[in-house]
Parts: sequence; C-alpha cells; structure tokens
Amino acid sequence: MADKDKPLLIKRYASRRLYNTETSDYVTLEDIAGFIRDGREVQIIDLKTGDDLTRQYLLQIIAEHESRGENVLPVNVLNDLVRAYMLPGGGVMPQFLQKSFEMLRESQARIMENMNALNPMSKMPGFEAIQAQQQAFLKAMTAGLGSQWSGPGQEGADDEGGKGGGSAEDLEAIRKQLAELQEKLSRMS
Repeated sequence: MADKDKPLLIKRYASRRLYNTETSDYVTLEDIAGFIRDGREVQIIDLKTGDDLTRQYLLQIIAEHESRGENVLPVNVLNDLVRAYMLPGGGVMPQFLQKSFEMLRESQARIMENMNALNPMSKMPGFEAIQAQQQAFLKAMTAGLGSQWSGPGQEGADDEGGKGGGSAEDLEAIRKQLAELQEKLSRMS
C-alpha cells in the first residue's frame, strides 16, 4: 500500500527504452498513461544523467492522444497555454490550472460521497459496479493532471499575451469566481 503513495520510478536507458523499476520490465508510453489513469504518480529519470524527464514524457503522452483525435484540450485552451508560456515570468496560468484541477477533484469526490449517501438506488444489486465505473471515469478524467505542476509563474504577471492588464487583482477575481462555483456545487449536493 505504501508503494502506491510514492511515485512509480521509470528509468530511461540510453537506447530510450523505459524501464519500470517495480516490475523489472520495459514499458511504453501507453503503459505509463495507464498507470496515471489508475491514479499512480510516475517519475521518469534519465539513467545516465539523472535528469527528471517526467514533464517531457507527460506532454508527449498528451500530444500523442491529441494527434489520434482524442481531443481533450479545446483549441482555445491550447492557445492560452501557448500564450502563458510566452509571457515573462510564465503568467498565472500554471497556478490557475493547478487550483482548478484540485477543485474539480474535490468536487467530484463530494459528488460521489453525496451520491452514495442520498441515492436510494444504492441498495439495488449491481449499483456498486456502476459506481465503480463512474469513479474510474472520473479518475481517468483527472488523474495526474495538475497535481505536480511546477512550471514558472508569478502572481501579478500579465495574463493576456503580454497586452497588460493582468495583475494580482485578476488572480484574486479568478479565485473568487472559483470559490463561488465551488460553493454553488456544495449547495447543489
């Protein structure tokens, strides 16, 4: 159980093959994506240099899924991400995304708890299987996303492609809106 709490260590050899240190076998990017969907954090290290390659490989997994037509990120979000990388200091996008995913996971957990407590269908045979499928779906939608974001960013940086106007006030306004949405979700459940 304790092994599930620490990241799964994957070593990249000079041949670019990826080696799972827990199972002592080689893995593919799709295998790594499966570990993440199952809720496991991963850490990918270059064996020769010791460099952490995790971010690079996670971005590659997302790019491959997007190129296969599994569009998770709308074009406007991709544009905003590119803009965020072009801003001096990285803007507020990394912190915003991290907080948004944290709130999403918390809200989904509360929804699942309330669904269990209030749903009269929970007594029906087979309900647990349906519930497990729903939890797996929610987990797949959010697993690993935003929880390890450590990109550049500073409060008060511009958030509109360098046009000015971005400030700590804007960040505070976004936080307030997210808090209001979270409060509405809480009242609904």
